[in-house]
Amino acid sequence: MKIHTLLCGVLCLALTIGSCQSENNAPAPPEHTQTAAATAAVPQTHLGGCVLAAPAAEPPANLYQESGVVPTDEYKPFTKKLSVYGITLIGRDDIRDGFMRQVAKTITEMFPRKKTVDAGLQKELLRNLYLYKTVIPLFKGKEHKFSPADKKNWDLTRSRNSVCDIIMESVPGQVNEVVEHILHHVSDVGLHYTFPNDWGLSKTSRVYRAMQEAIEKKHYNIEQYNEDVSEEEKTRILIQEFAYWVILTGWDLYEPYGPPAEWKGIGNPRDLKERLPLSYALFEETIPKVMAPPSRATLDALSRYEH
Repeated sequence: MKIHTLLCGVLCLALTIGSCQSENNAPAPPEHTQTAAATAAVPQTHLGGCVLAAPAAEPPANLYQESGVVPTDEYKPFTKKLSVYGITLIGRDDIRDGFMRQVAKTITEMFPRKKTVDAGLQKELLRNLYLYKTVIPLFKGKEHKFSPADKKNWDLTRSRNSVCDIIMESVPGQVNEVVEHILHHVSDVGLHYTFPNDWGLSKTSRVYRAMQEAIEKKHYNIEQYNEDVSEEEKTRILIQEFAYWVILTGWDLYEPYGPPAEWKGIGNPRDLKERLPLSYALFEETIPKVMAPPSRATLDALSRYEH
């Protein structure tokens, strides 16, 4: 989706994070530009430019624990964190604590403990989020600059964690901004390691085959993804964006919250079933076992943070 742009030069004196165009009518640079630039300095210890290739942390006994918002110097230049269900949200002082808590609530509702969920599989997914140190940075607004010292700290933080995108507070389309970038990390890390044959970041997975069906039927336009990145990173970017679209649509959240983008002719579960049977089957056979859509009340509450 054309959402984020992160203009990041290794030798630059500042890092600038550009606008997240979640609004429905404004054009935006491709999100993969942000992803490619943000991962440019990450070594081959990461799959697809952002996912840790080997476990780097010990999961807690209680996989469903939440820390609340607490100060930290572990993720410099960020100053506070909130750990929730294996995902660590990090922000600087300008991020509102209430926003961090609302994002955390969105995450907890994605992983309900109820009879329709396979408890063992869900725990495996959460365990993988912990094992591979899933971290989502939060930024205020559309543009930010890091000092040279902060830039070095940012690079170090990325190198030690699985950081595949960002969430911005106080931007139009705040609901989609949050849900999309939670799903990017859940699919890149949690689904990839829990369902490698189904959601793996590779050309042999079911999601890749489903994506090819969508491309061939002209429902998924990938022409914008033309950055000069490795084939592995491009594959991860394409799957990441496609997985978000399939899950959001399968949850019937695309029409109320998703902006127009490179998805054509698929806006709800019925469209998905009728026009992209591979995607629909992939969703139905895996996602309800481990996840559920957040409530509309929780999502709508995110809108108050647009300003």
